[in-house]
Amino acid sequence: MSQTVQIAEQQIKDAVTAAAAAAVHNGQLPTGQLPPFILEIPQDRSHGDYAVNAALASAKVFRLPPRKIAEILCENISAENTFIDGFEVAGPGFINFRLSDRFYSSILKEIETRGAQYGRSDFGQGKRVLVEFVSANPTGPMHIGNARGGALGDCLASVLDAAGYQVSREFYVNDAGNQIEKFKTSLEARYLQLFDPSVQMPEDAYLGEDITEHAKRFAAIHQDAYVHTDSETRRQALCDYALPLNIQTLHDDLAKYRITYDCWFKESSLHQSGAVAEIIEKLKASGHTYEKDGALWFKSTDFGEDKDRVLVRANGVVTYFVPDIAYHYNKLVTRGYDLAIDVLGADHHGYVPRMKGALQALGIDPNRLDAIIMQMVRLVKNGETYKLSKRSGKAITLRMLLDEVPIDAARMFFNLREPNSHLEFDLDLAVSKDAQNPVYYVQYAHARICSILKNLAADGVYPQSLDTAALDVLSQPAERELIRHLAGLAGDIISAAKEYNPAIITRYVIDLATLFHKFYNACPVKSAPDHLKYPRIALCIATKTVLENVLTLLKIDAPDEM
Repeated sequence: MSQTVQIAEQQIKDAVTAAAAAAVHNGQLPTGQLPPFILEIPQDRSHGDYAVNAALASAKVFRLPPRKIAEILCENISAENTFIDGFEVAGPGFINFRLSDRFYSSILKEIETRGAQYGRSDFGQGKRVLVEFVSANPTGPMHIGNARGGALGDCLASVLDAAGYQVSREFYVNDAGNQIEKFKTSLEARYLQLFDPSVQMPEDAYLGEDITEHAKRFAAIHQDAYVHTDSETRRQALCDYALPLNIQTLHDDLAKYRITYDCWFKESSLHQSGAVAEIIEKLKASGHTYEKDGALWFKSTDFGEDKDRVLVRANGVVTYFVPDIAYHYNKLVTRGYDLAIDVLGADHHGYVPRMKGALQALGIDPNRLDAIIMQMVRLVKNGETYKLSKRSGKAITLRMLLDEVPIDAARMFFNLREPNSHLEFDLDLAVSKDAQNPVYYVQYAHARICSILKNLAADGVYPQSLDTAALDVLSQPAERELIRHLAGLAGDIISAAKEYNPAIITRYVIDLATLFHKFYNACPVKSAPDHLKYPRIALCIATKTVLENVLTLLKIDAPDEM
């Protein structure tokens, strides 16, 4: 949290603790030690900046009514040389604290000093975290779920970084297994159909237009050279041609979406390195496997699952579960990340406890794996569910979405709600240019401040570096409310990191824009006397800095004009 906020909160805690000790010493309270208590921000800020429940928490220790304890504590609180301006007993025994003018002016000086670093903290203590997100099958284009997962995972990584973690972003490329075999089968059928229309598509084949296009382009290069080869040679040649193109498309589409990964990790590398075979042996050695009907099973029921899972089928082929275990072993043991976070779709609820069980069987703390289960997205246009692309009649892909709506809007809209809640994405709202569109509303606040500073400069009025005494005059309710919100940035970033919920930061910046507009409408800047004008300019600049810092976290532009 803000250094100023940390100091103020510690001063309150110390003052209450010292007051209890003094009251015991002078006989106002019986002998006893003050237990841990909670310092919180009241919902109604007219009650003060902080509320403390120390009296309620210590009622059993001191054997007195909480309100009486609170009154005794208040008699013994010393606020000298602190940010504490006043305090009073409230309700059944809370103590409400008000902070001084110097607290508010110190927040603005801290923002001025820290600039782009304001809001960052060392909460994560440099722990290494790997965030894996999107990881779409490379057999086709990314869909709307991947669009939400991309914005969520990327912003979560940014939030964790700002909260003091050492973060890496990773895309897991499923370039092995059943989906690749299905990809080969689909490509082969489409290729052969170009020379023999009677060839039938297998029932479970991929039917997307991209498969047909790949086959046509492959044929344009090789003609019928692969028609008469054996099937495996043909299938592999088609895959070797098409798969890199699909993976490059994933790279390109995600780059357009402003997502850059530290690592694209290929599943095939786990097979080639022997890691998959090695993990099978490690699981056998753990004592949590058995053979049945010619297959190798994992005793998932040892770890709370309702049934055991097949690791190796009777035909010797591993299930998808095995390379996934090897992959997470690679994350946490081979590469030594302290924590792995997977951003997964709504159909993965059963996957997480299964994977945690496998890690536990391997002697790895299952709490080192966390997963975010992301719910579905409903696209809305003209008030109705919008499922199909008018151009192709097919489901909307990430690329189509980014052709329809601005990238800034897409990134913010997908982080408007908690990951575990269903999301309604209003396509009409995303392209609108009014205050109803949250991204436009926030960007307008930044552009408005830029315009204010530009107009002042045109009149020869420029910002001044003010000391805290000069800034103490910012005491109007709208000024105080805005500064209090600025003070809360680091705390909200930490909350977003702890809860794996970037929506906390999205809400923060929307509320910041609202409070700035409220301040500007209530507190004139240009026409104010100098002793108010320059502090208010400083408040505008502090707000601009924080808007930029948050939008940078979300990878959303902060325009100077609109």
